[in-house]
Amino acid sequence: MNTKLRCLLLDDELPGLTYLKMLCEQLPELEVVRAFNSPDVFLKEVPSLEFDLCLLDIEMPGMTGLHVANLLRGKPVIFVTAYKEYAADAFDLDAIDYIRKPVQKDRLVQAVQKAVKRIAAIPAPKDFVQLNTDKGKTLLFFDQVSYIKTSESDSRDKVVQLHDGTTLTLKNISFEKLLEILPPANFCRVNKKELLSLKSVNFFSHDEITTHILLASGKPLTLSLSEAYRQEFISKVSL
Repeated sequence: MNTKLRCLLLDDELPGLTYLKMLCEQLPELEVVRAFNSPDVFLKEVPSLEFDLCLLDIEMPGMTGLHVANLLRGKPVIFVTAYKEYAADAFDLDAIDYIRKPVQKDRLVQAVQKAVKRIAAIPAPKDFVQLNTDKGKTLLFFDQVSYIKTSESDSRDKVVQLHDGTTLTLKNISFEKLLEILPPANFCRVNKKELLSLKSVNFFSHDEITTHILLASGKPLTLSLSEAYRQEFISKVSL
């Protein structure tokens, strides 16, 4: 690989975190983006960060590193822990490696080399998808999507509004399927009938979102933020 792997570190013990950060900064393959000593803060900040790899402690108060890894949606993980009994659970999560504390530099190098090989083999994500519309097949580019809502004429269909104001009607597709296709960091369902690009958010409160999207009247489109989707939305827009 020609570029460094951007990594996040998480360890609730500051001396261990400081030492791990020092070792990582000595490796030419790594760029330490952020180091965290709280799982809660880590998960709150993750949606706003660009990274390739996480190095996670396991035993932490409130939430284990195994739980954190489950929430990372397949991002590559190396576990760094003083405990050997979690190894099977870690590899069940498809962890790249499992390093025992105290961390030795040569052992960290070995783990990072595994990460380099695995990440290099991951195909680059596509920035579009082919979908069926009422007018035939289309290539839907993710960065052009502002907003998606349930069609008023057929609830199985979804109407997509693009940034240029044009619309497409996607045939027979669920929000669940759309959320599997769209980049999860950039889109969020906000209520039962609507899904929004985070780039379209202008203002929001606990139950309402004002967007940059203008209606025919010239007023901004406002959406209700339902309780069922509020926490996910807040976590994705939190900085």
